[in-house]
Amino acid sequence: MKLTILGCYSATPRTLTNPTAQLLEIRNHMFLIDCGEGTQVQLRKHKLKFSRIRHIFISHLHGDHFFGLPGLISTFRLLGRESELHIYGPKGIKEAITLFLKLGDSWTNYPLLFHELSSKKSELIFEDDKVLVRTIPLNHRIYTNGFLFIEKMAPRVLNIEAAIKFGIDKSEFVNIKNGKDGTSKEGKSIPNPELTIDPPKPKRYAFCSDTAYKEDIVPLIEEVDLLYHESTFLETEQRLCAKTKHSTAAEAATIAKKANVNKLLLGHYSTRYKSLELFKEEAKPIFENVDIAEDGKVFEI
Repeated sequence: MKLTILGCYSATPRTLTNPTAQLLEIRNHMFLIDCGEGTQVQLRKHKLKFSRIRHIFISHLHGDHFFGLPGLISTFRLLGRESELHIYGPKGIKEAITLFLKLGDSWTNYPLLFHELSSKKSELIFEDDKVLVRTIPLNHRIYTNGFLFIEKMAPRVLNIEAAIKFGIDKSEFVNIKNGKDGTSKEGKSIPNPELTIDPPKPKRYAFCSDTAYKEDIVPLIEEVDLLYHESTFLETEQRLCAKTKHSTAAEAATIAKKANVNKLLLGHYSTRYKSLELFKEEAKPIFENVDIAEDGKVFEI
């Protein structure tokens, strides 16, 4: 599981900073999470094969989280895309994007499928044989969701040395990896644990932006491998959180501590601050394993 930060600042794009967008690579998927203005430029800059993106998750309909989407959709059309593109986002996103395409007479030549969300409870919105995605209801000025990405347990890994030792026929290998016992050359049943190795522990990534402090998300994100949580302000500007429905770095760290996550990643910074290290310094006394998102930074989860 690999996370590339394409943008991690709030409000407007600037010369050296970009609004929210992330690319999550997990089990042969490339999931785009939010799509602020300039996202496709960032994808090109970091040499990411964005033609492989099949699913885009939009947290809410504020511009710094989806204004890059119409451009990306149009670019896919110009590049001759044929494969389906699935977009998950708040009710209204289909109308917004469709209006762009209608007024510009630039309908896509590939299937564009919208999955509009309106539930205020966590729900399963994507699942295949490798990954599932659930919403994380957040508390912002408009309807907003975070997203929880969960790997499914991979098949057990065949222990070739053990299979050879017991004389297991190759025709049994697939069944053994799927959990069945094997049969030795003498006809004896060999328990599966003696022929396989445990697969890697499934990983989980939680994306939470934008939101005011919201303790009831803790059970949803408990013990995730990585939590990205917005930290628009420092505690010195905590008074602004109630009005804007954002969080401070200290509040993000408190959520991480209560949820007992493995690692916290801060982002969605207000551009009023001169140094991102200030956010880390504020969070670290509350939650030790904290890092700061930066445009272009890559995290192996």
